[in-house]
Amino acid sequence: MSHSAISVIVSMEAHPLTNSGIPMRMRSAALAAVLASVLLGAAPAEAAPSRPDDINTDLSTATNVTNSFWARNWNTFFTGAYRPPQVFGSFRRGVRQPPACGGSRTGFGNAFYCVPGDFIAWDFDLMAAGYRSGDAWVYLVIAHEWGHAVQARINRALVPRHQELQADCLAGAALFGAAAQKTLTFEEGDVAELRAALRRMGDRTPWTDVSDHGSAEQRVAFFTRGAEGGVRACLPAASGSRTPARR
Repeated sequence: MSHSAISVIVSMEAHPLTNSGIPMRMRSAALAAVLASVLLGAAPAEAAPSRPDDINTDLSTATNVTNSFWARNWNTFFTGAYRPPQVFGSFRRGVRQPPACGGSRTGFGNAFYCVPGDFIAWDFDLMAAGYRSGDAWVYLVIAHEWGHAVQARINRALVPRHQELQADCLAGAALFGAAAQKTLTFEEGDVAELRAALRRMGDRTPWTDVSDHGSAEQRVAFFTRGAEGGVRACLPAASGSRTPARR
């Protein structure tokens, strides 16, 4: 893995961010029941969606919800002003080439946060493949890559060696934090989709490696830690109530 592009995983054009906090298309049970499903590994619920899912709508919503959470809560955990990363959006074979990161061209079949360029990008076909199993995949991938952008903005002492697992934890904190603040709601079956997506990411695949991303069990555990304990549960215990952002 390159040091400049932190990988995990679609609008066809780059687009500005807003803090609209658009709710995710998920209706659900109480947050406690959702967490119990994550922890206990409940089987997916089979419920027909209220309307057909649209990947482009979900990509836009996931971006806005995740950005809104960090914009709203940044100064609860860190000092300094919050700056969102840029969103390159999707690339796709025959349509749009992957962006360069740190002077090097990136490949297809991946999603990543580029440290020197401070942007997030993803392969549309990879995102669409996961989306066929449920729309929760899109939210998880975007929240995970946003977690890497958060890591780039905080003191290096707060970023452990297992930064991929911390990004999973921050993703859980952001998505369940947004749900608690009612900018995101879960449809029946979405949590099972999140667990399945984490397991796919943790298995040996072309775009992730157990040696740097962690096993399926580790990824579920760290995501659950963030979902249950929030952002502070993802930071070193000695970090205090508010920690300086990286300058």
